[in-house]
Amino acid sequence: MSRRGRHGGRGGDRLGGPKASIDMNSLIDLTFLLLVTFMLTIPALEQGITIMLPRAKTDVLPSKNAKANTITVDVNHKIYLNDAPTTLDQLEADLKAMVARDADVPVLVRGDERLEYGAVMDVVKVVYKCHVRKMALVTVEK
Repeated sequence: MSRRGRHGGRGGDRLGGPKASIDMNSLIDLTFLLLVTFMLTIPALEQGITIMLPRAKTDVLPSKNAKANTITVDVNHKIYLNDAPTTLDQLEADLKAMVARDADVPVLVRGDERLEYGAVMDVVKVVYKCHVRKMALVTVEK
């Protein structure tokens, strides 16, 4: 004599009927793909211009501030304001306009460690000349 479930059929009983399963392989593949994508793109979002920053003990910088402006001097003496190439004269004009709009605009100066001291100081002089109140030199933690 055979066992039958309540409904009289064999397809839905608990002893040997079909079981539902979810294939996790494609979900795991998607998870790893997203992980790799984020691992590759997040460092590129920090700064668009690659330079070697000098090492020093660092304080808290206003880099999380949405209105902080970054001036970068690369190893080839090229100057960038917020990742856009500029010259010292144009930098001065842009900074004066920013200070006129907001007197407390923070400016971060990033200089490649392979530069001579004077190249970064030329930019710092322009920042002081424009009466920027909040300025910081960016370094890498020792």
